[in-house]
Parts: sequence; structure tokens; C-alpha cells
Amino acid sequence: MHPRPSNRPPDEGPTASDDPSLERVLDHDGNVEGEGVSKLDRGLVVRIYEAMVRARQIDLRLTRLQRQGRVGFHVGAEGEEAAIIASAAALRPQDWIFPCYREIGAALWRGLPLQTYIDNMYGTADDVCKGRQMPDHVSGRDVHYNSVTAPIGTQITQAVGFAMAAQVRGQDLVTAAYFGDGATSSNDFHAAMTMAAVRKVPTVFLLRNNGWAISVPSHEQTACKAYVDKAIGYGMPAIRVDGNDALAVYDATQRAVHHAATGQGPTLVELVTYRKGPHTTSDDPNAYKAAGDPERVDAMGDPMLRLRRYLERQDAWSEEKQAAYEAEVAEEMRACIERAEHAEPPSIESMFEDVYERMPEHLREQQAACADGPRARKKH
Repeated sequence: MHPRPSNRPPDEGPTASDDPSLERVLDHDGNVEGEGVSKLDRGLVVRIYEAMVRARQIDLRLTRLQRQGRVGFHVGAEGEEAAIIASAAALRPQDWIFPCYREIGAALWRGLPLQTYIDNMYGTADDVCKGRQMPDHVSGRDVHYNSVTAPIGTQITQAVGFAMAAQVRGQDLVTAAYFGDGATSSNDFHAAMTMAAVRKVPTVFLLRNNGWAISVPSHEQTACKAYVDKAIGYGMPAIRVDGNDALAVYDATQRAVHHAATGQGPTLVELVTYRKGPHTTSDDPNAYKAAGDPERVDAMGDPMLRLRRYLERQDAWSEEKQAAYEAEVAEEMRACIERAEHAEPPSIESMFEDVYERMPEHLREQQAACADGPRARKKH
């Protein structure tokens, strides 16, 4: 099979920030050029910015830890902080997040303790997943953050199913399904969009269009001019927003949540952003990204710098506050890492737990045989 010809250059990335089809509140320099600011509390905007700074500092530190061989794997979100955190900030406390694997900033925003996340990165005995999941596959029932599932798109149908169950029970909640542009080619995307639109399910589909599905560029995922065009076929409203503009992301997501919560059904929100780093620490983007990518990064604009400039113009942020907050996050990370690196690994016995409410006898026998059996050498 030969690749189909494309009417777009092979190195074309996401739409630049001068695209008039994108909803926007702030320009690159943090000047207000759209609506959606007056109703936002300045304190909320500061908290969103702080969460973005925290997420990036954590990302950079974890990447270094992986390169040092201290954790095995990391999925970063550098350049996508506004799309992730500002959208999570627009959700209500009772709403549930069904993440991809790059949305840990949303979990931290909702109150997941950083120590819980770092314990997952190390897979210690304190890890809520007991070392059974990959790093960055954390979950948090208390913060309504569903478990990460690595297969592409599966969380989209899970989000719709959860929301349908809430409908049946008469519960007032909305589910937010995060996914990348590559997931729009999955069966789960089609099934979820169809069911959600037909049943008017209260789900917000948050599509992070970061330009790449690992090494596959957007123009090889779809012939549509924009991913929001896909919503037309499902009979669903859609919003296309500058994903690097935190205020625009917040406003668009809030409208989509209200639409769902008031019984009007789902919305597809395309957050046009850019993946500055590799897909994961196991990926080498130099093998597929074109030479023009740095220019596209500049064209999209750094989401943190844009929001910081806005806050500085409001006299709500400064260089001194930046330095102090980054130092605070660094100390928080240092303490969490030290605790995780001194924690015990999960016990062998725990491998057999959490499968049945009451462990059957054959599993008890296997557990005892495994626990009492010979152990491999530490450097095996």
C-alpha cells in the first residue's frame, strides 16, 4: 500500500496563533484581545499560572531523573500546560477526569498529593498502584481522576459510559475525556462520539491537538481542515480554541461543561497546542520532526510566558514571585523524591491482592509458594 498524497507539506504542524478560526483571549505578549477575562477572578488566574509553573518544573525534574536512571519512564507535557490545567480548572468539583497519560497536571490541580504521584513514578510500596502500573499511570478516586489506560482512545468510551451511568442514577456530574489527535483515528473515538451525541451524554471531549501522534503528524491523521470538523458528522457542537491561551481554554471548557450539565449533551473542544518535547522519554523526536519545528514552536507561543505577561501587567506577578515559587516547587520535589527513594518496594505477596474481595484458596497457595520461593539476585 502506498501512502496517499497530501495537499499539505509533510512538516506542517498545528495552526499558528494568528489563525482567525481559533478562539483566543490573549495574544503572545499577554495583551487582552478577546472576551472572557472580565468574569475571571484574578486569584484564580494566579493559581492556574502557578499550577502551570509547578507542572513544568516537575516535568523537567522527572526527565532528569529518568536520564539518570532513577525512574524508568516519563511522559512530559512541556508546552501543553495551558490546555491541560486551564481546562481542568473549568471543571466542577463533582466532575470526573478520564485522562490520556499527559494530564498529571490536572490531577495535581484537583488536589492529588505530589508525594502520591512521585511514589507512582518509583513504584514503591506506598504507590497507590502498588508498582503494578507504568510510571505516570497514577489514579486518584478522591480527586475524581480515573486510572490511566495506555491503549489509545480507551478512556474516551470509559468517560461516556461513566457519564451514562450518572444519567441513569440522576447524578449531576460531567465527565471530561482527554485525548490526543492520534486518538481520533481509533475505534473508541467513533463509538464514544456516536453514543454521546445520540444519548446527549454529559461528556466534554478535550482533544489536545499537539501536532503529533508520537511520530505521525496531524495531516496524516485526517483530511479535515480542522479536527472540530469531525463533530459535524456526529451532530455535536464543537469549539476550536488556542490551546496555549489559558484564559481562552478556561472559557471554552466552562461553556462546554455548562452545556453538558444542563442536559444539552456533549461538546468536542479542540485545543490547538504544540508538543515541545518528545512523546515520552523513550522517544527521539529528532528522527521525525522537521527542521521547521522550532519556528512553529515560536508561532504557537509559550503558554506560560503568555499568561505570565498578562499577570505582570495586572501587577499580580513579578520576577521575585517567580523565583520564590520555583524554589518552593524545587524543595517540594526534593522532599518527595527523597522519601520515595528510601521507601520499600511492594511486597511479593501484594501481587496477588486486590483481585477478589475474598481470596480463593488456589490463589492463597500460589501466594504462599511465591513468597517462600527463591528470589532472583538483585542485579539479575
